[in-house]
Amino acid sequence: MKILHLYHDLMNLYGDYANLSALCRILETNGLEYTVHKQSLGYELSLNDYDFIYVGSGTEQNQKLALEHLTEYKEELKEYIESGKMALFTGNSFEMLGKSINSFLGDFEGLGIFDFATIEQNKTRTTADAIFTFGELETELVGFINKCSEINGIETPLFSVTKGLANNKQDGGEGIVSGNFFGTHLTGPVLVKNPHFLKYIAEKLAGKKLSTDAFENEKKGFEITLKNLKQ
Repeated sequence: MKILHLYHDLMNLYGDYANLSALCRILETNGLEYTVHKQSLGYELSLNDYDFIYVGSGTEQNQKLALEHLTEYKEELKEYIESGKMALFTGNSFEMLGKSINSFLGDFEGLGIFDFATIEQNKTRTTADAIFTFGELETELVGFINKCSEINGIETPLFSVTKGLANNKQDGGEGIVSGNFFGTHLTGPVLVKNPHFLKYIAEKLAGKKLSTDAFENEKKGFEITLKNLKQ
């Protein structure tokens, strides 16, 4: 398997590299072979060469730099997603794939792969612990959200919000899912805090059942966090 960690240096605001570390760990402990390529600004991208693409969260300024670079490859990224290949974008990175970002830095045209719009402001950041549900899993997910944006027009949210912040104040959904593309503002990072979601993602990538025996500490940490958030 070929894995791309895109904008590894630019979009890594909350230690998001740990999401990819966790994914590689579960693949390795199950005897699966993989390679990880790290690419960023200045690279010529060949997105369709990969089986999995990961992008983390960044500052609002860094997000715009990544957006400018990725715009050159928007048709290739659209083709990648529509082909059913896997991608996980966390934090504000998935906002780049919408129609537009109306920002305190200016108005930016998005990649237009999805039909949603983002409104961003710099006066107040919203933060919250989160408990989410995911239709493919019985167990809830936990995490943390820190953002300064609202998103409108997502018809297929990834998660349903039990506690925390949704895409906007009117909806009860968070993130976006389309085929094997997964986008969420959950940080923490999400795959480390939620080993059952990590297993789900890894099994879809591997195409078979996998063991999570090596993640007992993460499982215990998840149980403690969920219990504390529900009190």
